[in-house]
Amino acid sequence: MTRPTVTVWNEFVHERESDVVADIYPDGIHAVIADALEERGFETRTATLDEPEHGLSEEVLDDTDVLTWWGHAAHDEVDDEIVERVKERVLDGMGLLVLHSAHYSKIFKSLMGTTCSLKWREAAERERLWIVEPSHPIVAGLDDDYLELEEAEMYGERFDVPAPETLVFNSWFEGGEVFRSGCCYRRGAGKVFYFRPGHETYPVYHDENIQQVLANACEWAASGENQPSPTYGNADPIEDIDTSDDRTVH
Repeated sequence: MTRPTVTVWNEFVHERESDVVADIYPDGIHAVIADALEERGFETRTATLDEPEHGLSEEVLDDTDVLTWWGHAAHDEVDDEIVERVKERVLDGMGLLVLHSAHYSKIFKSLMGTTCSLKWREAAERERLWIVEPSHPIVAGLDDDYLELEEAEMYGERFDVPAPETLVFNSWFEGGEVFRSGCCYRRGAGKVFYFRPGHETYPVYHDENIQQVLANACEWAASGENQPSPTYGNADPIEDIDTSDDRTVH
């Protein structure tokens, strides 16, 4: 069975500006994610902000089943034309994984129609991601009722997004906050998954459980490409309806 083709997008700013981040992700967050997915059988490519068209040409997107998106410091530098191009592909059926601080990306805010704002605190706190939908394919292969990260940036409610169609993870932090950390949506024919973990100064994407969630989510999101294509526009009346059944209800 052919696995989905995944394009791993990363603005690739922090890794080149911070020694702390570079020590954790010397080749970029995108490289770690792409390698983890490739090890699990996916065909992957990477794309970054400073490439022509941000690495997201029409040809690349047409050959992408799932796009993963990590951004933080340069949301405003993403060209609006590229955002619209990505949005159209999602509506046509391409899956989209929105990771950590990409909650504030142009593409996620456009698809959600809200501010996507939240509370946050960077304090290297323990995070426990409770699995609240254990039958969902995104948590396949996970052995416990929760995932735990020893160091994480806190994200807290209110998270200004539409109510997810399925909530897969709900996080608890040492400071007492909770957060909807794994949110599933449909937009058009496409599937969207927001996954909270992933601050750049912590080795979150090296964690095998996190990598398994990303792989599962790519498999789930890619299935939007296989849905029947509806038709739209002006429609003729339905013809040749059998009206011979003249039964009446008494």
